[in-house]
Amino acid sequence: MAGTALKRLMAEYKQLTLNPPEGIVAGPANEENFFEWEALIMGPQDTCFEGGVFPAVLSFPSDYPLSPPKMRFTCDMFHPNRFPSVIGCMDGTHIPITAPSHNEADYVNRKSIHSINVQIICDAAYIISNVEAKWSGSVHDWRIYHESNLSNRLQRGEFDGLLLGDRGYHANLV
Repeated sequence: MAGTALKRLMAEYKQLTLNPPEGIVAGPANEENFFEWEALIMGPQDTCFEGGVFPAVLSFPSDYPLSPPKMRFTCDMFHPNRFPSVIGCMDGTHIPITAPSHNEADYVNRKSIHSINVQIICDAAYIISNVEAKWSGSVHDWRIYHESNLSNRLQRGEFDGLLLGDRGYHANLV
């Protein structure tokens, strides 16, 4: 199958040299291995990537084109879903519970359901870095954050960055 893949890659490389796509330069990294390519991709106009040149490596499998190549950028890239200085995002969620026998009214949330209010903070890689799961459903998200150990640590400057939260959190978190 590798012979078929090699013929296909050679034909595609020839086509790329005769009619290169705008904004992309690609080809085998060396003549000994046609299954490993290097590429330069220019950032498209009118995007946050405009003006950038992004090197990448493509690895073609031996059964190409039946299986797709793997591509990996070899440079650090700004991702539009990640903001500089942001160390995480936080929000609260209400977990329904059976009405407790003590302090039952404290566990009724704004939707008149018995719950506990759980606050979770995660980073841009979706890694959960903090959970506060001890508050009754009537407690507001802001109070949970304000009284958390994490809030105190941010105020003391133990972390260099910002947390994002919805409008349930006041702008002066730290």
